[in-house]
Amino acid sequence: MMTATALRLADTVERDDLGAFTARAVRLDPTAQVRLRSAGERVTAWASTPFDVLATRSVRGTMKPEDVTVPGSALLTALAVERAETIDPGPSGGPWQPSFPPDEGWSIVGDVPAAELERLTERGLALAREHAGPLGPPTSLLDQTVLTVQGESGPAVKVPTRCLFALSGMGFLGAAETCAPELVRVSATPSWLRLDARYGAVVRRRITALPLMPLRNP
Repeated sequence: MMTATALRLADTVERDDLGAFTARAVRLDPTAQVRLRSAGERVTAWASTPFDVLATRSVRGTMKPEDVTVPGSALLTALAVERAETIDPGPSGGPWQPSFPPDEGWSIVGDVPAAELERLTERGLALAREHAGPLGPPTSLLDQTVLTVQGESGPAVKVPTRCLFALSGMGFLGAAETCAPELVRVSATPSWLRLDARYGAVVRRRITALPLMPLRNP
């Protein structure tokens, strides 16, 4: 007999934050899976998006077992209906399919004004509407580099359109209640790119194909 998952969030604010994250993931993809990982006093949610970009949000809480994958629709229902302190996020949604980024090895590349990303996103959406086909925007548009961020050391990091679409689609570029300009932090490993905004982050592989190897003479 399988033991139900026990998710306990710190308060109603954390519950609402996780609920908003899950609702946006399900709105983008009704079949979205959500992976929940607990470490210490925080639970981190991961969700795939239609843009082949992962979205993530961390809230205060604990969970047993510490790593589960559930259907986003089931988690959203549990958060909305169950008012007890401990929540069962739903039955297992099966194995997690997307590649998962590492926990360590990230380097901060730089900060970009959120307003600039919003402007670039609006321009990309206009192009997507203009060139969309039966299957949506062409892959060439989604993969187009719209921003290059250069840190103090190391190679420049290229940000594709699909990352901005995911960031915007998940509602992560919301306005902060402060007079200071809103910033989005760009981090990277040799193989991954991460954009951290006020309400969550998106993560995408930087290397999507194996390099070609030279042919050897027989």
